[in-house]
Amino acid sequence: MLNPIDTDMVIRDGGAHGRYPAEIHEAVGWWLGACLVTVLKAHRIVVAHDGRGSSVVFLQRFCRGAINAQHHACTVLTLRVADEDILLRTMAELSDVPGARVSTTGPEDAETVSLVLYGSGGKPLDGDTGLATIRQMIADDRVPIPVNEAAKGRIEHYPHPPIRDGAKW
Repeated sequence: MLNPIDTDMVIRDGGAHGRYPAEIHEAVGWWLGACLVTVLKAHRIVVAHDGRGSSVVFLQRFCRGAINAQHHACTVLTLRVADEDILLRTMAELSDVPGARVSTTGPEDAETVSLVLYGSGGKPLDGDTGLATIRQMIADDRVPIPVNEAAKGRIEHYPHPPIRDGAKW
């Protein structure tokens, strides 16, 4: 692994969380995307971010990892900027597909990036639903790579309706 992380410290609480760039870096996005697709055997996932610059970069890397995960040819549907509620509703609308959301907190010189992975039922992954396997894959430098170009997935924009205060979706 070219740029290792402390997997026990970073990969926890439903995803990856850490100070950027001291504890977490952009490649973690790729690793999580590829591992999520492989562990859950996903052919379609939904993703979103909070609009902050670091979140966009991490989500782009996550998407690239997801579409390049072995032979799964995963379609990544991106909501772009969306809150957790919109992401979870979209996952449910699409027959309970997995998802991920990136958010960033703190000032630019001390940002904390969180990339939360969601499994069935819109619940964040835990040790029993795939997070422990993903953590171990990354720790062992066993991040999935694409098998061939024909197995590569694609990234598509998935439009979501704006939610107005008090409106039901």
